[in-house]
Amino acid sequence: MPRKALDYDQINENVKKAQYAVRGELYLRASELQKEGKKIIFTNVGNPHALGQKPLTFPRQVVALCQAPFLLDDPNVGLLFPADAIAKAKLYLSYTAGGLGAYSDSRGLPGIRKEVAEFIGRRDGYPSDPELIYLTDGASKGVMQILQTVIRGPGDGILVPVPQYPLYSAAISLYGGSLVPYFLEETANWGLDIHNLRQSVADARSKGISVRAMVIINPGNPTGQCLSVDNLQQILRFCHQESLVLLGDEVYQQNVYQDERPFISSRKVLLDMGGPISKELELISFHTVSKGFLGECGQRGGYFEMTNIPPQTVDEIYKVASISLSPNVPGQIFMGTMVSPPQPGDISYEQFLRESKGILESLRKRAHMMTNGFNSCKNVVCNFTEGAMYSFPQIKLPPKAIEAAKSAGKVPDVFYCLKLLEATGISTVPGSGFGQKEGVFHLRTTILPAEEDMPAIMESFKKFNDGFMEQYEEQRGYSRM
Repeated sequence: MPRKALDYDQINENVKKAQYAVRGELYLRASELQKEGKKIIFTNVGNPHALGQKPLTFPRQVVALCQAPFLLDDPNVGLLFPADAIAKAKLYLSYTAGGLGAYSDSRGLPGIRKEVAEFIGRRDGYPSDPELIYLTDGASKGVMQILQTVIRGPGDGILVPVPQYPLYSAAISLYGGSLVPYFLEETANWGLDIHNLRQSVADARSKGISVRAMVIINPGNPTGQCLSVDNLQQILRFCHQESLVLLGDEVYQQNVYQDERPFISSRKVLLDMGGPISKELELISFHTVSKGFLGECGQRGGYFEMTNIPPQTVDEIYKVASISLSPNVPGQIFMGTMVSPPQPGDISYEQFLRESKGILESLRKRAHMMTNGFNSCKNVVCNFTEGAMYSFPQIKLPPKAIEAAKSAGKVPDVFYCLKLLEATGISTVPGSGFGQKEGVFHLRTTILPAEEDMPAIMESFKKFNDGFMEQYEEQRGYSRM
């Protein structure tokens, strides 16, 4: 019988190479256990609403009215919806060519892109051009579109921080490029060493790889660090010297839980530097409605902004965007409400401020609770989550546990995380899914479980971990690497 086109050995090898640990073996096992009736705490993915975060009222009111515009014709609409939500919904509907069921411009609704540009201008202190802002189905789609544009073949390398968010490794594999890792220093609070960057580029070039782009994730995923201005300046100079396009993943810019290093965008630092670099360095920045205090992961709203990208290349990016016709329009409306929220004096302002501030204050508390909880456990060391939504503790596995994992045919941190899942129902992601130094093991968990549930979750983790260590540990202590 002749081979069929979709027989496994006939499909695209790049599809087989792509791996995405966040929805990998641990997640599949957790789903099986859930079907069997076990209570599962899904901390494997930054999915705030799935773990109990309530949607903000104002964005949902605006989108509800846009989805059901006949409500605007009801004489009693003002009894159910505040006047500013009604006005915003009417404004957004006026941007469309037939409501939310109609395609928009392939770059997104011009009115929403203008609001995004104004948001960026207020944030950075420099005007932004709406024509260089593309709305996307979440930030991930934008990242994938840009990587597809940059990668020409296996000889093209993309510098990616390790540990990294596996979107990057998966997409680079899918498009046939080469991932060039640069390691973050755990003992320096996941800091970036410019010498490591240079060595990574030199190693790649010695293998015939042309390094074309650098990814930064700020605040970090899975590591939670916030980059300082000095660090960002070093990165920008490095990319300028090496003629790299910088891809700034800034989706957690509202999720900052300390005051020493507030979020500062790569674009602002670049433009503050002035001189030739501010006009020559190619930069693409990404944002989303999925994180921050909105947490609207299922709505799939995002954008990317291009700085110093040649006009002909912008035209090609527009062409590729047009193949998909339009980003989803409800997601665009959510983006509008994120970048243009209620202002002081608006009817909905106090409620919006109370809800958004409450979410961020609670996340800050949970970041401390989780870090302290991990650091109270035997053979576990965890840097504080300065930003984003994750803790990434190092798990110092005893040799006997590593041997047991090998006997079971498992990577050691996968073995540990599976045991944790079976014992406690806590679904995490092993550090090997993000990349880590040889012989060092981690797991990633979100800080998103409800604040009132966090003590019990950390107590459950500690009970499992300390029992696991006692089971496998020889009579000696372990220090952090």
